[in-house]
Amino acid sequence: MRYWAATEGAPHPLGVSWVSEEQAYNFALYSEHAESVTLLLYGEDIATPLHRYVFDHLRNKSGRVWHCRIARDAVIGARYYAYCVAGPPPSTPSEWHRFDPEKLLLDPYATSVFFPATYDRGAATRPGSTAGKAPLGFLCACEMQFDWSGDQRPRHESDTIIYEMHVRAFTQSPTSGVSAGTRGTYLGVIEKIPYLTELGITAVELMPVLQNDPQEGSHWGYMPLNFFAPDQRYASTAPLCGQHDEFREMVKALHQADIEVILDVVYNHTSEGDASGPIHSFKGLDNSTYYLMSRSQPGRYEDLAGTGNTLNCGHRAVRRMILDSMRHWARDMHADGFRFDLASVFTRNTDGSINFEDPLVAGDVMSDPALASLRLIAEPWDASGLYQLGRSFPAVTWLQWNGRFRDDVRRFVRGDAGFVPALMYRLYGSDDLFPDDREHAYRPFQSVNYVTSHDGFTLYDLVSYNTKRNWANGRQNTDGPADDYSWNCGWEGDGDVPAHVVRLRKQQIKNFCALLFLSNGTPMFRAGDEFMHTQGGNNNPFNQDNDTTWLDWSRLQRHADIFRFFKQAIAFRKAHPSLGRSRFWREDVRWHGIGPAPDLAYHSRSLAFFLRGASQGDCDLYVMINAYWEPLTFTIQGGPADRWGRVIDTSRECPDDFLEAGAEQTIASATYVVQPRSVVVLVGR
Repeated sequence: MRYWAATEGAPHPLGVSWVSEEQAYNFALYSEHAESVTLLLYGEDIATPLHRYVFDHLRNKSGRVWHCRIARDAVIGARYYAYCVAGPPPSTPSEWHRFDPEKLLLDPYATSVFFPATYDRGAATRPGSTAGKAPLGFLCACEMQFDWSGDQRPRHESDTIIYEMHVRAFTQSPTSGVSAGTRGTYLGVIEKIPYLTELGITAVELMPVLQNDPQEGSHWGYMPLNFFAPDQRYASTAPLCGQHDEFREMVKALHQADIEVILDVVYNHTSEGDASGPIHSFKGLDNSTYYLMSRSQPGRYEDLAGTGNTLNCGHRAVRRMILDSMRHWARDMHADGFRFDLASVFTRNTDGSINFEDPLVAGDVMSDPALASLRLIAEPWDASGLYQLGRSFPAVTWLQWNGRFRDDVRRFVRGDAGFVPALMYRLYGSDDLFPDDREHAYRPFQSVNYVTSHDGFTLYDLVSYNTKRNWANGRQNTDGPADDYSWNCGWEGDGDVPAHVVRLRKQQIKNFCALLFLSNGTPMFRAGDEFMHTQGGNNNPFNQDNDTTWLDWSRLQRHADIFRFFKQAIAFRKAHPSLGRSRFWREDVRWHGIGPAPDLAYHSRSLAFFLRGASQGDCDLYVMINAYWEPLTFTIQGGPADRWGRVIDTSRECPDDFLEAGAEQTIASATYVVQPRSVVVLVGR
């Protein structure tokens, strides 16, 4: 029996798929408003198509999906494909179309993208054909297989340590020690896995690896052209789908090292920009479906992401694309989780208003068992000022980047007055933001605690610069955070720094590190902070694919003391499950100051706490924190002095700043002088 789909094509799955029993390709493309669709297949000559297929809506359209099936024997030599789409002109703001049949359009579901040597982003912004100048989809990608045998997904709980890293910047510098042919690639990450295991991290959060436009100018990767293809920039092989295997090899190797792989994904905008931007894909396929358009200014794109456009996440076709993309990366590429950039965009309706009750993207994700079980992390704000940290964000079971932790800890360590109560909340797990009452039932691990991320200063720059130095970005130093709550420790920048300032900077870095890993929640830090990577004061190097962002691994040897402190802090947290718990500390914690009671006065800059560990099968901990610029004498409140051993004192030099397990120094007195701007941790015996 011959099925209809064999001659007409099938509307599912979207994209191009391989039908092995028929030795044929199935093409399916969503466009609600298109009047005609043409499929173009190319061989070596990417300016002249080998084969052209004009869709007949009476034969090749089901609902809003255009589809066809083509036998491989009928298109011998075809390697790439694209579409041309025609449709009506712009009409109402809700149907502001951008159809241009002269533009070659990339399939949104293409799992591999080819950029010809003659590729020209500018051509897609001007009238006229983009033949030979446009990105194309690879046909071969739909036939690729990978041997996942033996692969097992890691899953960490109290020992979760997230390491935010950029695939290229991680190993691109010759100082990385990675083979010259694999620097800055997925395979380069594999060569650094022994380093990651020595450091002790248990999850990598990869800055975007979705395919970007190579001529758009973004180094970070937050300007996606496509949501299904791995970025070719990070592959060591020629762009013939090899990036798929290299990405998968990286994931499999990280899994073998018991390291989770979390992808930072950008489902809120694309690299097509505003009305002056190129027509590469979504604009020409169905502009009013894919993008939020202004209702008051016809032709203007809503810009809630600060990039020129905003995806219309309230539209069912866009939501389907997002979920299909997530399924692809989870099922086919074995990603373990996702961090959603500017996730508050998901709460926007099709008219741009905010859906506080039941945002559809979050609901769709949580209703899919295969996705709901992954590690899902929201950046709970957008670029228009919508800030939904904590209970304000509607996906109640997701983790969230805790921007309040970042800001409050920075300001406390800097020595700002009035932040002792805020520090108590952050150490405890931020239950003011993530309440665990019967109605909400949040858990402390949902707070992703961090001091630094790709946004803003590196940890070293945070203690070295009072003002940003972003001139190289080409925006007159107007981009990037205006106030990172940084403090240069008395000397601006990195030139001729006095020895006492260097010492204080290292001490402040150790303070940040200690507080991060002593806090209840899920800790995260950015790659390179463990050896004081610097960006020269640039707190927004989004377009700096150079030594500014490439990790300088020579600093690992120069600052081995800081690396050791991070490594010890990670091991200490793993060894003490009472710190990172499934629930809040509650009756197991007692708060103190230099005496029995905490000093919550505005001018106070000190805090201590006793954490009982018995409920977690752990020993007790006593922590003393002094952000004041003078020494303070603390009276230890947790029983006789000799039951305590000092493990951490950030005022001391390496290796006395962090003693090895079993080598803790016995406390001889009930009082302990905590030096200016330092943290002391005692373990009970």
